[in-house]
Amino acid sequence: MRVLVAGSAGKMGQEVVRMVRSTPEFQLVGGVDPAGRPLGEEPVFRDLAVALLNVAPDVVVDFTTPEAVQTNMELCLQAGVPMVVGTTGFTAADLERWRVRGREAGWRAIIAPNFAVGAILMMKFAREAAQFIQHVEIIEYHHAQKQDAPSGTALRTAQQLEEILGRPVPIHSVRLPGLVAHQEVIFGLHGQTLTIRHDSTSRESFMPGVKLAIESIRRVEGVVVGLEHLLFSSTPLPQSHI
Repeated sequence: MRVLVAGSAGKMGQEVVRMVRSTPEFQLVGGVDPAGRPLGEEPVFRDLAVALLNVAPDVVVDFTTPEAVQTNMELCLQAGVPMVVGTTGFTAADLERWRVRGREAGWRAIIAPNFAVGAILMMKFAREAAQFIQHVEIIEYHHAQKQDAPSGTALRTAQQLEEILGRPVPIHSVRLPGLVAHQEVIFGLHGQTLTIRHDSTSRESFMPGVKLAIESIRRVEGVVVGLEHLLFSSTPLPQSHI
């Protein structure tokens, strides 16, 4: 598969570049970086539209910014190029709009607020706990450079819990140097608490999930939100269930 990385000079983009280069069934065909910072042997483009015309990728992996990602999605939709999107900052209305547009255009994309398998399991276990414990709050911790708060993972977790509990779930955000990506889901009962916590201590933790998404992009239908639909189902769920 021919892979183009948008945001190739960023911290996550660099990890994706290394993973793609080390995966025999993938071919890195270039990167996109507004500053034009070099990638190595592969070309770097300042503009995604130019990159799409020049390297004809099978998939674009996007780890850019909340300000840039939806413009990039529009370009890929118009070009008919599938995407794997790890950039966060989407609202619920944004995601619904892209589900509809993907279905109407026959365009494929996987949007995941978190690609770490442990984080997906954290959300799964939290949903199970919410069946028995009603009182819950979320604390998410990220590096000081993270541009959005709350994180996409925290918002996704809260959304899933709210569907069970029928009320808002509070989220607390911490941004400090020395952190990577961490989240606690804390349930409380009289005389006891249950804490479900996930820690990503290195950005390598996200790469197996990104690899899975790239490998799966040809078999999804429309725009799929959440890596859990790839991990916990042999086939993608219908759009109405995503």
